[in-house]
Amino acid sequence: MKKGILVVSFGTSHLDTMEKTIQAMEEGIAEAFPEYKVYRAFTSRMILRKLKKEEGIAIDTVEEALERMAADGIRRVVIQPTHIINGIENDRMLDEIKKLEGRFEWIRVGKPLLSSADDYKKAAHAVMAETELASDEVLALMGHGTDHHANAAYPMLEYTFHALGYSRVLVGTVENFPDLSNVMTKLRICGARKVALMPFMMVAGDHAKNDMAGEEDSWKSEMENAGYEVRVILKGLGELKGIRRIFEEHIREVLA
Repeated sequence: MKKGILVVSFGTSHLDTMEKTIQAMEEGIAEAFPEYKVYRAFTSRMILRKLKKEEGIAIDTVEEALERMAADGIRRVVIQPTHIINGIENDRMLDEIKKLEGRFEWIRVGKPLLSSADDYKKAAHAVMAETELASDEVLALMGHGTDHHANAAYPMLEYTFHALGYSRVLVGTVENFPDLSNVMTKLRICGARKVALMPFMMVAGDHAKNDMAGEEDSWKSEMENAGYEVRVILKGLGELKGIRRIFEEHIREVLA
């Protein structure tokens, strides 16, 4: 019986971070589950168009990848998203899966990164295990943010860091609450003058390079203008071994 794992990511058009994060994730999954053939899909149509136009790289949508797997004779499918939260992108992925689930003997879907209380704890430990801070430095993590109710994951993530003893970690988002102003308020309250900036995103792409670390109209520039000494850690979550391990655990959960 042919079996396959479809790794579903939002995607990125930045090939440097794609190799370090999404590709590294897929290679790790292939090594951990050698009896499964690993496939790739991106959910962002804009990124898919950009990759095709500018790089000549064609990557499947979820629907196209499932069609490809069916054509390859795959009968049992595990779908593992690399999404951070159970938000809009994950909902859209689930809708696409429903269209083709009848083509297979079974389809099982793994959970996004932050799906249980244990996930939050493991993610916090994973970040801190590979992030060195100076004794007087605060780590500010920039998530994406969403209008979806799953945005509550970001304040919960900060709470989890603090509950585990990582009191010098702040979490904000680009597009929702908490935002940069909330992070800046907490910086003033804690009295820190040094900040390490890092994306809490699977890849270090557009948002990380521009909204977080850009020279103008970015978290970095706003903090520097306010008198903070800022150090940028341009590393996507997919580069962290502990984060990749959580996704592999989610695959094992659905296989169990």
